[in-house]
Amino acid sequence: MISSDRWGSSSEPTNTGYDSCVERTTAATEPGPDRTEPGPDRTEPGRAQTAARRAQTAARPARLHANGVDFAVLEAGPDSAPLALCLHGFPDTAWTWRYLLPALAAAGFHALAPFMRGYAPTSIPADANYQTATLAMDANAIHDSLAAGDDAVIVGHDWGALAAYGAVAIEPDRWRRAITIAVPPPGAMLPGFLTYDQLRLSWYMFFFQSPLAELAVGANDLSFLARLWADWSPGYDATEDLSHVRESLGSPANLQAAISYYRAQFDPAHQNQDLAPLQAAAASTCPKPTLYLHGSDDGCIGQEVGANALEHLVGGSRRVVVGGAGHFLHLESPAQINDMMIGFLSED
Repeated sequence: MISSDRWGSSSEPTNTGYDSCVERTTAATEPGPDRTEPGPDRTEPGRAQTAARRAQTAARPARLHANGVDFAVLEAGPDSAPLALCLHGFPDTAWTWRYLLPALAAAGFHALAPFMRGYAPTSIPADANYQTATLAMDANAIHDSLAAGDDAVIVGHDWGALAAYGAVAIEPDRWRRAITIAVPPPGAMLPGFLTYDQLRLSWYMFFFQSPLAELAVGANDLSFLARLWADWSPGYDATEDLSHVRESLGSPANLQAAISYYRAQFDPAHQNQDLAPLQAAAASTCPKPTLYLHGSDDGCIGQEVGANALEHLVGGSRRVVVGGAGHFLHLESPAQINDMMIGFLSED
């Protein structure tokens, strides 16, 4: 069950940012399974997603308990509407969906974005388990706690994308469609990941295996994370986002939790071996139509890593590369990306 109790003003911005985005909507071309879209134009001031403005309702804080974790969430739209679960990545928070949540609500969804396990104000799990299967189980448990139907949809960025692939693969009957941003399907990752160019971009993943990671990342008011945002989405002003990140990961325990996602990815010692079958299932082909979005200028995962993504997705899926966009493309050009996502989620 979800509680409407507010989880504290320290994680709520004074300005939700619904009307402060600088971007321009670019008309989409006729949909195809694999295409490139024009990207954000930051040379002129634009408007935030029209549906977000029509919603007239800011995302509201709430809490729910699922899979042994006390989740802080942002939500918009009526509880009776189909669930649209939105999962953030690293180093980010649920506020990354500040443009999408009201737009989804206006489109007829109950939009809900949890702070992922270990990200304050969500609790740090007692089992300290952060492997992909567990993230997927969190998503499915949230679906269950809300008594959501099989008309639910799931959206994920970065780690949230891996959680979304896994949630649908493990329990496909819960989900109608999926959208993943900036991370290709697990089956498409390995060949592209092991290239020199991608390994150079992914250096931080290997550094995070070091016991020095928390010391380096936690220094100077998390300036390490600010540099990652700048490298991953060149030209994007992440000031507001980083304020939320510092609130969420400012404590050593929360920062360690976020870094532990990467340790669980590479080190079996950080995985629960009882979950091995679910871990394998989470990496299998996502069995529902999926819209996979990637920025052409992503400085975290090169878009070429997902070039063969459609070979690992079912029929009705699409891969769209957004020209000129970086890793956080849903923030760089929210009107354009929201239109793509809501259009896809609204299809039968």
